[in-house]
Amino acid sequence: MVKRLFIAVILLGLIVGGIVGFNLFRDKMIGEFFAGMTPAPVAVSVTVAEPITWTPGLEAVGTALAAQGVDLSVEAAGVVRDVLFEPNQQVSAGDQLVQIDDRIEQADLAAAIAGQELAETELARSRTLQQRGVSTANTLDTAEATATEARSRVQSLRAVLEQKQSVAPFDGVIGIPRIEAGQYVTPGTIYATLQDLDSMRVDFSLPEQEAGIVKIGMAVTVSSEVGGVTATGKVTGIEPKIDPNSRLVTVRAEVENPDTAITPGQFLRVRVELPVEEGVIALPQTAVSSNLYGDSVYIVRAPTAEDEPERVEQVFVTLGRRTGSVIEIRDGVEAGDRVVNAGQNRLSGNAAVTIDNTVAPVAAAAPAPGEAAAAETEAAAEPGAAETEAAPAAPGAGDAAPAASE
Repeated sequence: MVKRLFIAVILLGLIVGGIVGFNLFRDKMIGEFFAGMTPAPVAVSVTVAEPITWTPGLEAVGTALAAQGVDLSVEAAGVVRDVLFEPNQQVSAGDQLVQIDDRIEQADLAAAIAGQELAETELARSRTLQQRGVSTANTLDTAEATATEARSRVQSLRAVLEQKQSVAPFDGVIGIPRIEAGQYVTPGTIYATLQDLDSMRVDFSLPEQEAGIVKIGMAVTVSSEVGGVTATGKVTGIEPKIDPNSRLVTVRAEVENPDTAITPGQFLRVRVELPVEEGVIALPQTAVSSNLYGDSVYIVRAPTAEDEPERVEQVFVTLGRRTGSVIEIRDGVEAGDRVVNAGQNRLSGNAAVTIDNTVAPVAAAAPAPGEAAAAETEAAAEPGAAETEAAPAAPGAGDAAPAASE
């Protein structure tokens, strides 16, 4: 009995030992197999970092205003006799727009003119008699005062009649009439809006930190969200006071509007052009990876031996200004470095890569002229928001580096 038990224990030990040994052997062989494996190179596209010409600018949002624009109102009370314009009619300065009933004033003017003529006749007679010595000085003074009063009365009635006739103060496009013939109006009643659309003003706001950067006469480019309308102009005014509530400074620019594509009250994106900077390193934003440790890029390094693949090095960088799909690199990248702009999600430090620029993302392509402002984030669209931006003239993907103007 004891002998059988002893034999069973030995057999059980051999079986357990064999199983454990087999598992250890299997794990060792699997580890050696994977340790000896070389990962296949990762296909990536690259951008060659090169110094470019950078045109910095201040981005903001603004509101379009007509260079000349007013709400027209009547000056005198009365019944509207005629409305002499049509909606959206082009009018010239001096064109009559509205006629208020003035029959009573016309009658009063006729009586005043007759009184003036009589007073002038009496004054001439008094002067003749005074020269002959048959009239007193008091009579002449009375005649002169009466004539002066009569002339003033005529001028007063003519001014009242002018108030009954509303005319255009300047050339422009008049809007929809807000009054009708036969309607009784009081002084100050608005009857239409008149806007000169040939030249537009754009009011926008900048943070107080940028107030000292903007100068009168700086070039300005504006673009609309609708129709891709763009226009150029210059800064014409800077508010000398900072708003204590928002800490923003109001700036005004004037732009040409030859095709009347910009409408008063329209939302516009504004870019104030700053002096050009040379030798700026800029890369597509897709090349930058961000995490809790900071911003980094992968730079392709040449192999140390002929039979080795190219490998990447993860480099932390300091970012600067950005626009559209391009961002300024202030530190960490040197001119001539080949920076990965696609495929870096599969990379790690010292990973082997093969360069295939056919996989370059669309975002790495150069933005078309005028697209920089429209490509800004919607956060910049808050009233008064602005940030210093810059745009490369031709940021490139693939083998060529961006050369740019924002």
